[in-house]
Amino acid sequence: VQLVESGGGLVQPGGSLRLSCAASGFTFSTYTMRWYRQAPAKEREWVASISSAGVTTNYANSVKGRFTISRDNAKKTVYLQMNSLKPEDTAVYYCYVLLRPSVDYWGQGTQVTVSL
Repeated sequence: VQLVESGGGLVQPGGSLRLSCAASGFTFSTYTMRWYRQAPAKEREWVASISSAGVTTNYANSVKGRFTISRDNAKKTVYLQMNSLKPEDTAVYYCYVLLRPSVDYWGQGTQVTVSL
C-alpha cells in the first residue's frame, strides 16, 4: 500500500491550494479516505473524510466551508481543495486509509505553510 501526497507549498493568507493523494496497493474505490494534519508542537488532527463512492463527506469544524474533499476512483486519487487559507492552517497534511481494524496506512505528508 502506498499513499503519496502532493500539492503543498507556501501561500498567503486568503489563498488556495489543492492537495492530492495518489493511492496504490489496495482497492481504492471501496474505502473511505481521510485527510489529517499536524501543526508544529500539536497533535495530529482529523480534517476531512469522504466515503468510498464520494457520496458522503465530513469536515472538522475548523475547516468547514473552506475546504472540500473529493475523489476520483478511476485515478485512485483523493483531493483536498483548501480555500480562504489562514495561518492556523499551517501544518503537514497527511492522507490516511483504514483497511480493517488495526491495519491502516499514512502517506509521507505534504507541508502547507500559510504566511505573508
